[in-house]
Amino acid sequence: MRESCVDFAKYSSLKIGGLTPVVVLEKGDEAHFSAMQAYRCIGHAYNLLVSPNAKHLAMLSKEFDYICESEEWVEVGAMTPSGKIFAFFRDRDLCGLEFLQALPGSAGGLLMMNAGMKQYEMKDVVLSACVDGAWEEDLGLAYRSSNISGIISAMRFKKQVGFREEVLQACKMMRKTHPKLPSCGSCFKNPSGDYAGRLLELAGLKGFMKNGVGFSEQHANFLVHRGGASFEDALWVIEYAQTIVQDRFGIHLEPEVRILG
Repeated sequence: MRESCVDFAKYSSLKIGGLTPVVVLEKGDEAHFSAMQAYRCIGHAYNLLVSPNAKHLAMLSKEFDYICESEEWVEVGAMTPSGKIFAFFRDRDLCGLEFLQALPGSAGGLLMMNAGMKQYEMKDVVLSACVDGAWEEDLGLAYRSSNISGIISAMRFKKQVGFREEVLQACKMMRKTHPKLPSCGSCFKNPSGDYAGRLLELAGLKGFMKNGVGFSEQHANFLVHRGGASFEDALWVIEYAQTIVQDRFGIHLEPEVRILG
């Protein structure tokens, strides 16, 4: 375990934030994970908006970027990037994680939020996760959520032969609507029976910007950053959109992006 600093204006996918102290957790520290409940793990910071004043942040070291396998499962370290996992499954003709080709992030972050595209989600493939140093099967995975409260260091996926090329192509088509600007991905979860992007577009927020941060002209639910925006600017945009949609449609949009203040 060691102290470090991360510049979230460079490290995060949204490119917003500042130089912030972070505790780096290394192999052998797992016994201490359960005593770190006040800490928030940042992974690769693909779905995070981090305040320059954020406290109690932690990240796993590169030692947690690995893949190994048995006859029944594939074990993946929590810092393993999605592209590496996708390539492993594709090269071995395994199915279930085809969508990771179009979904950036670290394995731990993707599992914590049960990431996915359309009907394809992490919960369909994961068998168990190592949380606070102990393997657990009951993870409470649901739409963009889980009941995982500790620090994920690894996970195991079931091995099922038959890579699905049609799923890969469908995810690639969805990816074409994603903006190329720095982004945290989907800003809001889809409310029951509707789509956040549809509501934002109907509310006139597609393409809306404040000081360089706002909603993409390609996909209304993608929070993008053109440059120069602060944490406060991004937070204002998120809260403004919630207010507009609530007032117009009576629907509360729940953030999908994790806000670490």
